Amino acid sequence: MRIALFDSGLGGLTVLGHARRALPDEEFLFFADRDHVPYGTKTVDEVRSFVRDAFRFLVEEERAEAIVIACNTATSVSADEMRSLYDIPIVGMEPAVKKALDADRTRRVLVTGTPITVRGEKLHRLIDTYDANHLVDLLPLPRLVEFAERQEFVSPRVEEYLRTEFRPFDLSQYSAIVLGCTHFNFFKDTMRSIMPQAMTFADGNDGTVEELARRAGLKTVPEGARTARCTFFRSGRRVTGAEELARIESFISRAERMELID
Repeated sequence: MRIALFDSGLGGLTVLGHARRALPDEEFLFFADRDHVPYGTKTVDEVRSFVRDAFRFLVEEERAEAIVIACNTATSVSADEMRSLYDIPIVGMEPAVKKALDADRTRRVLVTGTPITVRGEKLHRLIDTYDANHLVDLLPLPRLVEFAERQEFVSPRVEEYLRTEFRPFDLSQYSAIVLGCTHFNFFKDTMRSIMPQAMTFADGNDGTVEELARRAGLKTVPEGARTARCTFFRSGRRVTGAEELARIESFISRAERMELID
């Protein structure tokens, strides 16, 4: 099956790595809309327009048979519209609120995301459904997307930004931080260095790949050395340059290392 993953930038690579290992016999396309990143600080109408263009390219030109919207922001404002327009499996990202709350029903949970995701009706409906004890707090972290896109993951500026944003919260009272943007997974080592050890990470990556397999009628396999082939696109232009492909591979390598951090 020809499966496309779409993101505003390179954050979706944190999902792609898992998908390629779990579904090694499929063919993947990865579309990073780097002409318009970041989405989280754009207007809802702008993001919807970008998503429409990306889907038109992936389905009508590249013949994608299933699409993962590997971007929480795009999912929150466009997933329903895309499902009404295209009769293919379309899987979106959802902040792992339920997963985090189910793990500990007494301590608080900090849900992070882009400003659009944090303000969005979709996330607030999710919280209303699962947060009966009112344990969830929300924190937008827009600058992490900008840091990620320029590959600045571990630096004094990143650490100071996170310390400043976390300062209003007594993290010792929290059981988990929900990484509600795929870009945020790249910063798990920096976050771990300033978070209490008892505080864990929760993201929707594994669940998204499982949902993709279910909707597309595919069977995942235990992850091993085999990975599916993938073609990369930058806002509709195929990536062929050795330097840019090497940069993408460096993101993928970092994403794999971050998966090992609890």
